[in-house]
Amino acid sequence: MEITENTAVISSEIDEQKKEPLFRGSLDGHELSEELLNDELEKLEVQLSESKVSFFNSITLGSPQIFTWVLVAFASMGGLLSGLDQSLISGANLYMPADLHLDSGQVSLVDSLMPLGAVLGALILSPTNELLGRKLSIIVACLLYTLGAGLEAGAHSVGMMYAARFILGMGLGLEGGTVPVYVAECVARKFRGNLVSLYQFNIALGEVFGYVVAAIFVNVSGTWRWMLGSSLLFSTVLLIGMIFMPESPRYLMHKGREVESYSVWKRIRGVSDIDAKREFIVMRHLVEQEQEEKKRLRYPYLDFIRVPRCRRAIVFANIMVFLGQFTGVNAIMYYMSVLMSEVGFSAKKSVFMSLVGGGSLLLGTIPAILWMDRFGRRVAAITLLPGFFIGLLIIGFGYFIPLSNVHAAEAVYIAGLIIYMWFFGSYACLTWVLPSEVYPTYLRSYGMTSSDATLFLCAFIVTYNFTRMQNAMTKTGLAVGFYGGIAVLGWIYQLLFMPETKNKTLEEIDLVFSKPTKELVKENWQSAKETVSDLFHLRWKRAFALQQDS
Repeated sequence: MEITENTAVISSEIDEQKKEPLFRGSLDGHELSEELLNDELEKLEVQLSESKVSFFNSITLGSPQIFTWVLVAFASMGGLLSGLDQSLISGANLYMPADLHLDSGQVSLVDSLMPLGAVLGALILSPTNELLGRKLSIIVACLLYTLGAGLEAGAHSVGMMYAARFILGMGLGLEGGTVPVYVAECVARKFRGNLVSLYQFNIALGEVFGYVVAAIFVNVSGTWRWMLGSSLLFSTVLLIGMIFMPESPRYLMHKGREVESYSVWKRIRGVSDIDAKREFIVMRHLVEQEQEEKKRLRYPYLDFIRVPRCRRAIVFANIMVFLGQFTGVNAIMYYMSVLMSEVGFSAKKSVFMSLVGGGSLLLGTIPAILWMDRFGRRVAAITLLPGFFIGLLIIGFGYFIPLSNVHAAEAVYIAGLIIYMWFFGSYACLTWVLPSEVYPTYLRSYGMTSSDATLFLCAFIVTYNFTRMQNAMTKTGLAVGFYGGIAVLGWIYQLLFMPETKNKTLEEIDLVFSKPTKELVKENWQSAKETVSDLFHLRWKRAFALQQDS
């Protein structure tokens, strides 16, 4: 039986014997009785007062709002580490191969072993999240980061560098799938898209920091070792900060630790607001129902095959992840300094000019953070993807300019790079937000394992084969024909198959994915026709209102 079928139980009245109080209304937004909510919360208050609270569970930071922002800030620092390591290797590639006597194939493997290690990190995400929880999984990822960065900085052979990059990647894969889930499970629905987007902002910020660090150490003896070892500072700060953060309340509820979950909820969300009360109680009962269903299932992850709601979620999330990677961003990030040198920049100037691409990516995340929860996921995806397709066109055709006209070649390449990175910065936020919110609670760690593994496997394929694909297709063919072609196909997919999850609780999203696919396509197509008509007749306000409500 599907989990979503059980929402009828949540919608029922309290039975005559006054058993566990449920709700009036349903998960789709009807008013719930505040009296019933308070009744349940009072019982939890009594249990909380009688329980022993550990030191870390007693930490408060003034108000729940402040605590939430601090939690998000520390958790999202994982993105800083991810971005930092991606851009540091770009600068190190100009000096490391000569010191370690690497050929082009070995350089490609060094670059791509990090996303390959991240695939393994993603595969251990589900058991780690289930056994240790979200918080401890992030701490384990920090330890892997620290070990990998130390080995990188001290590498004296290609084998040692291979091991360092792989271990670093494991930390990236584990952290990359855990942080968005941790944040999504802790924050209010009206801010969820914005705050999960901070993870991508921190990735972009880390990439800028990486280029800055590379520029700082470009004239220092042992250049690339200082570059790669600098990430140790950031992994240490994140490790210490996460020790003092609470576990996700939804994870605690998932594990049957209701009182502890309520304690965390009070500190990070509060219970003075009716919406916060309602969301906690809805979450409590839906998780209870999921757990009852899960007890009857020996292999719950098989619901991704046998339950339509779950199947739709995993297909949608992984296609969005695929589109984010196979439009080429990781290949461009890893090889940015090398690509800069190919269009005429000197080695040192390439390191400094790489800041332009990283800075554009960073600035591009800001609109997503500010407006994703205002305009919605769907309108953002449909609007942004054509933008970085235009950037790819400019980059691709810029390669036709002969290097004898070096200033024109450099200007066109930089212009295309800025446009591509700016639009992709906002789009990339979606590839973290959507997987973190579309899976049901009892399958969230399994779903994020698949999405996380897909992301880094795609990154490995794109990065490892970048040089070969460029040689086989030409620079323009790869940028425009391959990456650009996938962007066009992705835009069509989003137009027809992408649902809107804006301003819905994680439990309400169950109802969105319970809708048959053909019904969703029909609604999306009708909405698209109305929007095109409104845009054609210059009814801008109505056009965007339709997109938001679709």
